[in-house]
Amino acid sequence: MRKSWKYSKADFAAVFITLILTLTVGVEVGIGAGVLASILIHLYKTSQPHVAVIGRVQGTEHFRSVDRHTVETFENQLSIRIDESLYFANTRYLEELIFNLIADRPKLEHVILMCTAVNKIDMSALETLEKINETLIESGIKLHLSEVKDPIMGKLATTEFFRSLSGNNYLSQNQAVEDLR
Repeated sequence: MRKSWKYSKADFAAVFITLILTLTVGVEVGIGAGVLASILIHLYKTSQPHVAVIGRVQGTEHFRSVDRHTVETFENQLSIRIDESLYFANTRYLEELIFNLIADRPKLEHVILMCTAVNKIDMSALETLEKINETLIESGIKLHLSEVKDPIMGKLATTEFFRSLSGNNYLSQNQAVEDLR
């Protein structure tokens, strides 16, 4: 229990619920409640994925968060790293975040989504990406993707989103930044 408290309060909550209900109500109820708590915690945590505005560490091809590192950025570009798969529970969060970020950048021409950690994009997320692309086009901003994994690329390549993508798909984030400078 102490280890789970120190490591993750969310995991602690699931373990605590399981333990208390197992001891007070019964094994089946306790384990069932623990599984349910774990699912709900997972949905909550992934509904607001970690997303970072990133820049390049000077003199390298590495990209890190602008909040934690001294990095170079370019006023005509906004690079965003998505650290979670995209699915129905988190697409609204991503959409709002992107539109809030572009509102403060009058010279913005390009938004680059770095998708290194994106392992899956469901239908809801695909529709949201299409909407983001359309809205950016209306604002005169191009949407680009970088570092999209092959299985996702295979699926995206068959969609209207990929055919109507206003920007490009880049093999690396550094290639995208250099090309769009």
